[in-house]
Amino acid sequence: MESGRSCPRRLWQSVDTLLGRGRVPTTDSIDADSLHKFFVQKVDGVRTATADAPPPTFVPVRDGCSIDAFSLVTVDVVIAAVNALPNKQCASDPLPTSWLKGNVDLLAPFFVELFNQSLSMGYVPAAFREAYITPLLKKTDLDSADAKSYRPISNLSVLSKLLERLVARQLLDYLNSERLLPELQSAYRAFHSTETAVLKVMADILLALDRGDIAFLTLLDLSAAFDTVDHATLLKRMEISYGLKGTLLSWFRSYLTGRKQSVQFNNARSLPTLVLFGVPQGSVLGPILFLLYTADLLRLVEQFHLYSHLYADDTQIYGFSAPSAALELQNRVSACVAEVSLWMCSNRLQLNPAKTEILWFSSSRRQFQIPQVPFRVGTATIAPSSVVRDLGIYLDSSLSMTTHISKTVSNCFSAMRLIRSVRRSVSNAILLSLVTALVLSRIDYGNATLAGLPTRQLCRLQSVLHAAARIIFSARKFDHVTPLLRELHWLRVPERITFKLASLVFRCLNGTAPLYLADSINRTDVVETRRSLRLRSSSLTAVDVPVTRRSTIGDRAFPVAAARAWNSLPSFVTSASSLSTFKRHLKTYLFAVSY
Repeated sequence: MESGRSCPRRLWQSVDTLLGRGRVPTTDSIDADSLHKFFVQKVDGVRTATADAPPPTFVPVRDGCSIDAFSLVTVDVVIAAVNALPNKQCASDPLPTSWLKGNVDLLAPFFVELFNQSLSMGYVPAAFREAYITPLLKKTDLDSADAKSYRPISNLSVLSKLLERLVARQLLDYLNSERLLPELQSAYRAFHSTETAVLKVMADILLALDRGDIAFLTLLDLSAAFDTVDHATLLKRMEISYGLKGTLLSWFRSYLTGRKQSVQFNNARSLPTLVLFGVPQGSVLGPILFLLYTADLLRLVEQFHLYSHLYADDTQIYGFSAPSAALELQNRVSACVAEVSLWMCSNRLQLNPAKTEILWFSSSRRQFQIPQVPFRVGTATIAPSSVVRDLGIYLDSSLSMTTHISKTVSNCFSAMRLIRSVRRSVSNAILLSLVTALVLSRIDYGNATLAGLPTRQLCRLQSVLHAAARIIFSARKFDHVTPLLRELHWLRVPERITFKLASLVFRCLNGTAPLYLADSINRTDVVETRRSLRLRSSSLTAVDVPVTRRSTIGDRAFPVAAARAWNSLPSFVTSASSLSTFKRHLKTYLFAVSY
């Protein structure tokens, strides 16, 4: 175990074996050919179901936005890209990635020649368009003998991914410079995450509830979304809606055309077949192309005076209204979802009604005003839920976050039971790594959504920190825990929430946060109100705090909670010149507050 500390991958493989967290054993009840056949039939089923849909529409890019060729890469660029590669490889690679990095100075000129030929000719080598599929269980508790339980993940050679990274960098530079990427799509983008996506949606809903409105949220899901993308439609959208032309567009046409894949399962491999549709999951460019393919959904939702947020193929549509207009709001959302479903069919995608969820939100005093009328998605009828899992964060109808905290506490204690069982088999350093990865990460995930909650709820999370500290030090249940927390240099839960909020504000003020969060954070010296002038006199780095009606609802919204967290910090923290310096000063300050 100790020998694996220099190789994190080997270390975690050993830990997984000890904890019994290894991959689910394969089964002889299904083979590579059967899985391959299932994946192909699933795509064919979506294509058949959407065959009669009207043709897709395209929104033209604004005048002056176009790009027709790639810039050629240099040796320095390729060396930097190789060194940034993760240390992993697949069966398609003739040599380990670590060996590639160790000899990159010798190999880089040859890579440069190969890549520049590809970029200038608009052609992707055939070997770079071959992949083998590794079927992965969607969830560990699913039936491993059922093909429906698996998700196809493409394994591509390191060189093909390296070329994709170089192309993706140039493509994203163009899209970002022209502001063509959809603002409310948070997947596969720097500084965007599931946490920031949920924070945005939750902030909008909390502020609506603070005004006395009720809110409606629907979570949509697609069937085999990445695998059913229509290549002709994608290429036309890239040309019309994003201004990609010439050799550059030819390169993407070559990238999508003539791809081959086979399925590898139980040490056997199916025969390769041509891939006629879809973008490969597991590639670098596939997710980016999917974002471009589905961006028009945001404009469609806006036409119904509703709000939306996308994360890959997960679509959130929500809106607000006075309680007296709740049924009208539900009908409007229903009509919007119907149009979204039609748009998806036109683009050869298919909505999955079985995974669609809806949830009403209101303050605890207005719960009786929530309609209980079923919601229709196509021919399916969906009853309102009391709790939904939105990108890993559980939301309930009053946004009390009780379910999310209960799930987090339960999962943390389950992980600690496993850790306790192997405590004598690992060193203290590895034990701390286990607790950090399996317990603290769960406590910190999405904790910005817990701002403003009652102390009694946060105490439940604090009890997890206490138990984790006792495991690390082999302390007894009733031993005083504060000295242990101090020695570990762990912040208490309220300060961990403040740390997350303040870090996001720093990012917002310095251009490294999503625009949908940054637009809600404004320095007081640019907000011309009497209230901001009073704040300005107290701190030159203060941010404006929006006015709310109820501390238990509106004050929990990100623009309010984050602004107050920031304004509570001393100037030596908020005036830091870099994020790393800011976080160091912030933790030092909050640690002093904690203890």
